[in-house]
Amino acid sequence: MGAPIDSGTSHRSGAKFGPQAIRGGDYLPHDGQRPHLALRTDGLKDLKVFDAGDLLMPGGDLVASLAVLREATEKISRAGAIAVVLGGDHSIASADVAGIANHLGRGKVSMVHFDAHADTGEDQWGALVGHGTPMRNLINDGYVRGDRFLQLGLRGYWPDNATLEWMRDQGMRSYEMTEIHHRGLKAVLDESFATLTDGCDGVFLSVDIDVVDPGMAPGTGTPEPGGMTSRELLEAVRRICLELPVVGIDVVEVAPAFDSADITAILANRVVLEALSAIAKRRSGSAYNPTQNLLDR
Repeated sequence: MGAPIDSGTSHRSGAKFGPQAIRGGDYLPHDGQRPHLALRTDGLKDLKVFDAGDLLMPGGDLVASLAVLREATEKISRAGAIAVVLGGDHSIASADVAGIANHLGRGKVSMVHFDAHADTGEDQWGALVGHGTPMRNLINDGYVRGDRFLQLGLRGYWPDNATLEWMRDQGMRSYEMTEIHHRGLKAVLDESFATLTDGCDGVFLSVDIDVVDPGMAPGTGTPEPGGMTSRELLEAVRRICLELPVVGIDVVEVAPAFDSADITAILANRVVLEALSAIAKRRSGSAYNPTQNLLDR
């Protein structure tokens, strides 16, 4: 479902048009099929996938809009389904994760957060709710434990030292791009997975598209050079959804007005398909070896 709001943005707006762009970011026919070449599964056929359209959100009222989203994801979770939310700016994470945690239990959902920015601000230009604050709000409100919170792809010139100290005090695992570049994304994921499932019943995957270098994903509100490649993101999403019990997903901050040839929207579309395909593969119980030749799988 779409969450078409961008009143939480701090720089360039336009993410409210993200859900439409993500759905349309595909050159393949709309035939209800998406056979994944590497995984040899079809996320749209092997899972029961339903697009509920965009939520009706009160224009100009961010708090009320987030309440609508929180109620929706809680209902989806209670029905035994996985909510996949198309943003919208990243303020939606404070609601979609909260709704699922209201069902599964506070502190029972861990978090994997791809982003150029930590989104752990105490406030945003005086506002307590915005796309720079959701992760702090989730931890402060007890929905997610800080020591079950993984961040990947941080870089640039924020947050400040006081915010970094707060993050450290919460026990967060936050990986800046320099460390990821030198150690490798695989090593970072290897050392984090066991923590994410310790004492938690599910994992929420939150992907801010600005985690990817703006050369590959320019259509976003707060681009930051030096990010992941699109391939790195897709492979990480695949592995997370193959190996961890994912209970919810959001893909946020696609702003099509700043896109070039729809490459950001297409990437976000593929992030969703990658996640669905990997979840289907996990449920099938069949093995996947990324080093095996395609025709031998």
